[in-house]
Amino acid sequence: MPNLSRLTARRLSYASGYTGLGLFKEAAGELKAIKGEDRLAPDFLAVQSDLLMATKQWKQLVKVSEEFVLQKCSEPTAWINWAYALRELEQVPEAKAILLQAETIHPNLDVLHYNMACYHCLLGEMKEAKQRLSKACQLDKSWKEAAASDPDLRRLREG
Repeated sequence: MPNLSRLTARRLSYASGYTGLGLFKEAAGELKAIKGEDRLAPDFLAVQSDLLMATKQWKQLVKVSEEFVLQKCSEPTAWINWAYALRELEQVPEAKAILLQAETIHPNLDVLHYNMACYHCLLGEMKEAKQRLSKACQLDKSWKEAAASDPDLRRLREG
């Protein structure tokens, strides 16, 4: 992890591992121990985002993801997490707007098109939802299986 101290890099590695193991308290402790400018580093924000996503801390994830996008706007996960957190906060139009911005940087990102299908469906925009789902499935066929049971796409399946 460039530009970070060895200690910070090690703490981020531990935090990431703890998050992966579901040891969220331990992961949070490692992140809390990191001080100063390192807390604004893209690597820190990425690990923090993973923890916030895993613990469903949507309001905090919105803030962290927005900062992550500002720090490293080409990172697709930052955009996806930001929009997803907004969706979980029932701010679907805002989530859709974030992904429309991200699409200018990542036009062929399968998860972006899948999530856009969900957001369009939730907003009752069925034609757009169907087009986005089709694009996602063209890019990665596994989205077809996910769509079969995704509650966000229920109206699309019923229609």
